[in-house]
Amino acid sequence: MGRRPFVLVDRDGTLLEDAGYVHRIADYRPLPGAIEGLRWLQEAGFGLAVLTNQSGIGRGIFSEEDYQAFQAHFIQDLAAQEVQIEATYFCPHSPEAGCNCRKPATGLLERAQRELDIDLARSWVIGDKPEDLELARRAGCRAIYVLTGEGARRRHELDSKAITAADVLAAARLITQHSR
Repeated sequence: MGRRPFVLVDRDGTLLEDAGYVHRIADYRPLPGAIEGLRWLQEAGFGLAVLTNQSGIGRGIFSEEDYQAFQAHFIQDLAAQEVQIEATYFCPHSPEAGCNCRKPATGLLERAQRELDIDLARSWVIGDKPEDLELARRAGCRAIYVLTGEGARRRHELDSKAITAADVLAAARLITQHSR
């Protein structure tokens, strides 16, 4: 089949409302445009994967089982809306752990690349934190910074050449324009 392009998307603050350490199904709230944007990308031929830092596990705020139950609910909701996430990769460590999987370190993306046979040069990262853009730079992907979640508040930390979009739907439109 050969390598194919993916969009690797951050979860909290990018796809879902981030009220801090999101792990209870009662707190599940997709952001406006998120599901439509994923569907748009999928229809354009991109594979979809989620890359997410989940330091609440390492900090003892919630368990890995809590995370897995929440993530299963999220993936099922997307599937019900005809969006297929091919894989999710998460870092359970606190920032102090010094692991190689916490974004902007590339461990999660490298694993995704191996397991999903991703063509990194034709792939994109979407996120609401400068760390997501740094991950893309380190891995050789392109990136779009969304102004949801922490995006608007941390925009001043970006390089002036960073591509920004209001939300995932606007990012999806930009990606399809840039990928023609």
